[in-house]
Amino acid sequence: MVSEKLQQLQSLFTGMEQALIAYSGGIDSTLVAKIAYDILGDRALAVTAVSPSLLPEDLEDARIQAAMIGISHEEIYTQEMANPNYTDNPVNRCYFCKSELHDQLKPLARQRGYLYIVDGVNADDLRDYRPGVKAAKERGVRSPLAEVGVTKAEVREISKYLGLSCWDKPSQPCLSSRFPYGEEITIAKLQRVGRAEVYLRRLGWQNLRVRSEGDTARIELPPAQIKDFIIKNDLPVLVQTFQALGFLYVTLDLEGYRSGKLNQVLQPELLANYG
Repeated sequence: MVSEKLQQLQSLFTGMEQALIAYSGGIDSTLVAKIAYDILGDRALAVTAVSPSLLPEDLEDARIQAAMIGISHEEIYTQEMANPNYTDNPVNRCYFCKSELHDQLKPLARQRGYLYIVDGVNADDLRDYRPGVKAAKERGVRSPLAEVGVTKAEVREISKYLGLSCWDKPSQPCLSSRFPYGEEITIAKLQRVGRAEVYLRRLGWQNLRVRSEGDTARIELPPAQIKDFIIKNDLPVLVQTFQALGFLYVTLDLEGYRSGKLNQVLQPELLANYG
């Protein structure tokens, strides 16, 4: 099944003369960039959006992965933080983020002669609340992984098969996803939560989130790691580090990490309006 879907992805890109990839450096868009480059060579271009919601460490990872693939890689600076529709953090915040991204990518692609803009949306993403997907579709962006029906697990399988070193990289959505809807997003808050997550990663905890609500940091880890986290960390030092970053309170989510957890407050009728 995986080899069949890889062949379908390769065939999809064979039908494109040129393609510009919206490339975040995450595993999904990295796989898309890899296949695009393997088929199109120098007729494929990866473009990364740089903004305060992207960790510098993740930007550097994107650069490294692009260099390893061999694909041409450029960076643009997006201005979603200048849009109150984004910084007010409504339930459809991601719509305005992706609108800003693709409103920059579309004229760039036209100017360079790229017929297609593609992204890393996979089949599982279509089953989640993703208002950014709507913004991309409105602008004619294609999602090869979703078109072929490639799930997140299959993304990792194909990536491993193709020798991508990031095949098991944890998902890392933008830092704005760490805040509950309705709480204003600022550059200072993004930097605070970003530094907190980098600190925990350097302690060896890779698959995590630091959710930020007011002055409180809530650490989310896979449930199986919670006990080890409590035992192995010097908790007073950890609390002091978080407080030095600007948090007053530091908590541990006993349910553990679950993708899209902040969406559980949304009502079905609200999702229907913004989906």
